[in-house]
Amino acid sequence: MSSESEITEHRLKVAGIRRPVFFDLFRLQFPVGSIASFFHRVSGVLMILGLPFLVFWFGRSLSGPEAFSALGATFGSPLVKLLLIVLFWALAHHVLAGIRHLLMDGGVGWPLSKARRSAWTVNIAGVVIAILFAWRVLL
Repeated sequence: MSSESEITEHRLKVAGIRRPVFFDLFRLQFPVGSIASFFHRVSGVLMILGLPFLVFWFGRSLSGPEAFSALGATFGSPLVKLLLIVLFWALAHHVLAGIRHLLMDGGVGWPLSKARRSAWTVNIAGVVIAILFAWRVLL
């Protein structure tokens, strides 16, 4: 008795449909617009995951001088600084990509050359803003 996958393969072969043999995501060349869109989603998820921690830390900082001092020591940790830099990149990229999407929805930057240029601008500007924030936080 044949397995279900063998039957499916046979049907595809009879129909003349070839399935991809090798599918490596790292070898695919994605357009810059899809990369900007993908990171827009990633940055949104990172902000949603990071927001409860930021709210918790803010609430703790308001509970008294001792808690504020302890929180200052926590924010001195390299891991926390790295997390803050990543969250700041997420905020910067998400805002810039959101503005780009709103402008494109309004008909601005719709031609392919302008859409590519705006996607590159968003991707690069988000990283530059995060680097400037990191430079400010680490110094």
